[in-house]
Amino acid sequence: MTPHEIARWRFAAQHLAAPHAASATEVVAHLLAVQAENPGQSAWAVATRTEQPDAADLAGLLTSGAVIRTHVLRPTWHLVAAADLTWLLELTAPRVRPTLLRQLTDGGWTTADLDRAVAAVMDALAERADRTRDEVGAALAERGVATTGHELMLLLGLTELDRLVCSGRPTAEGTHTYAAYADRVPAGRRPDREEALGELTRRYVTGHGPATERDLAYWATLPLGDVRRGLAAARDDLACFEHDGRTFWHAAGATPPTDDQEPAGHLLQLLDETYRGFQDSRMLIDAAGIVPAGREAAIGMAVVDAQLVGRMKRTVGRRARFDVVPHRPLDRPEVRALEAAAARYAAFLGLEPDLRIS
Repeated sequence: MTPHEIARWRFAAQHLAAPHAASATEVVAHLLAVQAENPGQSAWAVATRTEQPDAADLAGLLTSGAVIRTHVLRPTWHLVAAADLTWLLELTAPRVRPTLLRQLTDGGWTTADLDRAVAAVMDALAERADRTRDEVGAALAERGVATTGHELMLLLGLTELDRLVCSGRPTAEGTHTYAAYADRVPAGRRPDREEALGELTRRYVTGHGPATERDLAYWATLPLGDVRRGLAAARDDLACFEHDGRTFWHAAGATPPTDDQEPAGHLLQLLDETYRGFQDSRMLIDAAGIVPAGREAAIGMAVVDAQLVGRMKRTVGRRARFDVVPHRPLDRPEVRALEAAAARYAAFLGLEPDLRIS
């Protein structure tokens, strides 16, 4: 296996190359969790993996509560199927929670302060659910709990990790809201820790692989010991190969693509799972080593044939403008692939595309 072949395999595993998933439901379940710090970026991250990208698909799931946007895996938002959320939080939240709590206690918060604030949040959401962050902050102030914007963010993150609060129904404008966890998430199954480690490992590898154990440790904020226990528990469903001194895991029976992938071109945000879903082997997306060392790919990526060929910035106005700064000269087929990607992305936004390659 070459680095480029592994990267192409990942694009196929993630439904970025045909065959795509049938719906947003299938994408979220297949990937298990989709980073969703930016709602607009995550909406395209899901839609671009479906047969017919439609903003209403994911939006309907968020409104119904079939998919929840909440803090899980790492100290940031992810989209997770409601049916998977409880066991995933039970498994990973204990590793993430201290990071948020430390920032509050370093800022002078005591246990009593936190208990009082959490009680006020739950009281406010019991009075009226589906409140925006600003509305929750105002409700806390009315109850005598003053918070800065950063403190409120940390406080709500902790209540999410503690399975007290999660996303509510978005506003008509698509703004994130909060509701009580018990009102939005069904009781669901609660496998024991060994079973949960095995399921997390199997689903991550199936949806993201080939990947290394350190990729999974980063993605799930788990120690390597737990990752190795997960690999042992899921061993019958997985296979592996060696490359460049590392072991890469993939779904048993899965094989690398041999034909040209369609679509060849992609315009993706930096938070996309094909980039943020890895750390140890992330830069297989740059097999030729053309990306400037030590730099993130700006806020977006121009990708052709599963390789990062340039930086991308999206600007939404009367048209959907995509400014691409290539890392190397692009040939005509590569430009056509990015033109097709711009057309797909713009159509999803309901706009005409404006691709500019400098």
